[in-house]
This record gives sequence, C-alpha cells and structure tokens, in this order.
Amino acid sequence: MTTIEHSTLEVAVLANGQALSVPVYRIRGESDGPSVYIQANMHGAEVQGNAVIYQLLEQFKSLHCLGNITLVPLANPIGSNQKSGEFTLGRFDPITGENWNRGYHFNKSLPIEFAADNKQLTNEEIKQKFRQAIIDDLEKNKLNNPYGAKTSQLLCAQLQRMAFDADIVLDLHTGPISSRHLYCPEYAKDRATLFDIPHVLFIPSDFDGAMDEATFCPWWQLQQAYQAQGRDIDVMVEAFTLELGSQEWLSLAAASEDSDSVLSYLQARGVIKGEVFNPRQMTRYGCMLEHYRALYAPQSGLVEYLAPFGEILEEGQPLVQMLHMERYVDDDCVTQVNAPQRCIPVLHFASASVNRGTELYKVMTNFFTL
Repeated sequence: MTTIEHSTLEVAVLANGQALSVPVYRIRGESDGPSVYIQANMHGAEVQGNAVIYQLLEQFKSLHCLGNITLVPLANPIGSNQKSGEFTLGRFDPITGENWNRGYHFNKSLPIEFAADNKQLTNEEIKQKFRQAIIDDLEKNKLNNPYGAKTSQLLCAQLQRMAFDADIVLDLHTGPISSRHLYCPEYAKDRATLFDIPHVLFIPSDFDGAMDEATFCPWWQLQQAYQAQGRDIDVMVEAFTLELGSQEWLSLAAASEDSDSVLSYLQARGVIKGEVFNPRQMTRYGCMLEHYRALYAPQSGLVEYLAPFGEILEEGQPLVQMLHMERYVDDDCVTQVNAPQRCIPVLHFASASVNRGTELYKVMTNFFTL
C-alpha cells in the first residue's frame, strides 16, 4: 500500500492576520523515476481538477510509484473563496485585476548566462546545477525580495517553488463552457497522444506568465542556448496545462476518466510501474497556438450557442444566433454569426448575455490530426 503524506503550506495572509494555506499530498517513489508536480484550481471557478486529484490519490494507493509525486488541490484559496452571489469569480486578483495564472516568475537572461558559464558540464550536472539556479533566482526575486512582491506573485512563487523540484508538471484547469483540451509545448508534441484529450494546442517557447510556461521555458530556452554553442541537449523538464471541461462543474465520474488519462501519460513516462493504463483510441486534432482564434460578438444581445464542440465547422456555418431585445418588432431581431473559416469549436463564453466585443467562441483553425 502506497503511503500518502499530507501537509499544508501557507500561501497568503489576510489583513486580519488570518493565514490561508493549501493542502499538499506527497508520495515517495520507490526508485528514481521522474518526479511529478500536479496542481488544480488556480482559478476559483475551475474546480474539476480537484476531483481529478482525488481520483489520482485513490488510484495511487494501489500503484507502484517509481518517482516522487506532489499533488496540490485548491491551489488558490483566495480565488476559491471569491464569490459574487451564487457564482465563483477568482480568475483575477481583486486588488490588481491581474490574472492569477499570470503571476509566475521567469528570468529570460538566466538560460543564456548559464549556458555561457557552464559549457563543460555533463547533462546530469547541467540538470542539477540549472535546477538549483532557477530555484535560487525565484527565491531571490520573489520569495526573499527585500522590496517584497504582490500577493498573486507570492502565492504563485510558493507553488512554483514546489514545481521546480519536479521533472513533470501538470496544471489542471477548465474553460468557461468547454471541451477537454491540452496546452502542449511544441518540443513535446509526441507526448500529446498519451492523454485522452481530443484537442491539442501547441505552444512556443515564449513566456506569457502561466505555470506550464514558467516550468518549461527555462529548460527549453536552455536547450536553445546550448544549441547556439553547437551542443544538443534534451529539454529536461516537461509541463502541460490540461483543460478538463467547464468551470463551476464537478463530476467524479468524469474525473475518474481524466485520472486514467493522466496515469497513462505517467506510466509511459516511467513514473508508475506496470502496463495497466493505455491511451484511448480517438481522433485527436492539433493546431499551433497562433491558429487558436477567438471570435468576438459583432453586436450585443442574447446568444444561443449553436456550434457543438469537437466537430468540424465549415466556413459560413452558424456559430450562434443572437436575439436583439431592442429590435423585437423588426425583421432583423434575430441574427446569426457564422464561422469565418473552417474550424473546430473548443469553448464558448459562459453567459447568454453579451456585449459587443465579448469573446463568443475559441476555435482551432489550420488544424491537423495527430
């Protein structure tokens, strides 16, 4: 029976002195398999990942874990408790207005400087020494900065510090109303089919503030820095964002399926022992992040979302129809918004009431099968 250690980590303190903490679950691996960090619920309304972590912990009890595994549900206690009526907000820091998932730290000069100063190290020495370098940089610039840091940056830095110890990082999110989709770094394209996720967005090495990027960008850019010297090394750390359906929704049955999906990936990566979990046979579509397009409402009104997720929509086919309350007596009180090009809808706005310029759908264009 696998032993699961449970602790808590303080990540924020309110004005009245009340400390906010997150639960941390740890499993000590039986050998030297890759280490893993998994977190969920960075955005307050995105709760389904918590159920996936529960199902993973239930499965880990009877599995042989070869690498160390750290799991953190309810990763943002401020966002999780940010309510307005019956709705959970928690996507943005209420003080600064910044997206909670854009507060992670990245020093773009560090990979270049490290490669220049450490030309003769072995690959294993590079891994150990560079990992310590990015940890030291995080602690200096965020956790121990004499000028301090924003609430969101401190919370992110506490989570990031745990993630930096891992070889694999999975950040569990959801969309507003959404299908399952995966953000996958381009260098790990062959790993995408290990997950039971039908839509894959391939992202470049540019840093945009998210946890997955904060994890893989240093290592990917380190690889590029060594390549500039004429030396090839692997990207030594992988990270993915898994979008597991819609916000404000929880299903233990769906979480069990997503747990199997995660375990098929971890098994293939040598984190768990055996041949129990295998990716499902399914059609998987991918596109580059630059071809993942948002379509915005050309008018205001009430919206009926027509286009189903995951099905190819041809140019000119309807995405939504809009009811315009100020034009009930006119012939054009109901209008349609059609697909501007061939695409696959992945998610849509959560509300039926939209202003002009509201993001209606996000769609994959220039897509291909994996």
